[in-house]
Amino acid sequence: MSGMSPKRLFRVVAVAEAITWALLLTGMFFKYVPETTELGVRIGGMLHGVVFVAYCLTVLVVGVDQKWRAGRILLGLLSAVPPFFTVWFDLAGEKRGFFADSWRLRSESPSGPLEKVAAWLVRKPLQGLVAGVVAVIVLTGVALVVGPPAS
Repeated sequence: MSGMSPKRLFRVVAVAEAITWALLLTGMFFKYVPETTELGVRIGGMLHGVVFVAYCLTVLVVGVDQKWRAGRILLGLLSAVPPFFTVWFDLAGEKRGFFADSWRLRSESPSGPLEKVAAWLVRKPLQGLVAGVVAVIVLTGVALVVGPPAS
């Protein structure tokens, strides 16, 4: 993880989010068109939910580290809603220079509480990874308690 740049991390998670969208959409096809099974929706939906949460956390950490404006962070978050838009955001962001090859907060002093959290995450990659996994688990658990989106 210590060799994982903001650009690389964002790409990996954005593509994973798009792949889980494809799994969920495939599951929905089998559930609603030939009406053969719900298994694809259950598995694809859970995977997509977990990776969706991971993507949102990644947008926040990368956005804070890269000093994105609030509007860019919001656009990054919203790109997870339509299928496959995370890949579009990643590619468009790469063309526009949204992502550096290194973490700014590994060497710069953080200013403010959000930067302090992001700096800790990127300066201690193993602990940051564990904290990220725990955050995804907790947020996914909260989403499961709240329930699935209304259909």
